[in-house]
Amino acid sequence: MKNISIHTPFIRLDAFLKLAGIAQTGGHAKILILEEEVLVNDAVCTMRGKKCVIGDNITVNGQSFSIVGDNA
Repeated sequence: MKNISIHTPFIRLDAFLKLAGIAQTGGHAKILILEEEVLVNDAVCTMRGKKCVIGDNITVNGQSFSIVGDNA
C-alpha cells in the first residue's frame, strides 16, 4: 500500500486519482470511476466528487493507496 499525503481536510476522488498518478486526466479518472474500477474503503464508488479523507483507502486495478496527512 502506498501512502498519498494531502494538505487539506479532504480530496475529491477524481482529484485523488490524478494526484496518485492513477489517472492522467480528469476524463480518465471519470472513466475509471464510472466503470466501477475504483474501491473506496473496499466498496465500489461511482461518485466522482466523493470526499475522501485522511484514513481512507483507495484501490484501483489491484493497487492500494492510503490517504495520510502532512505529518505522516
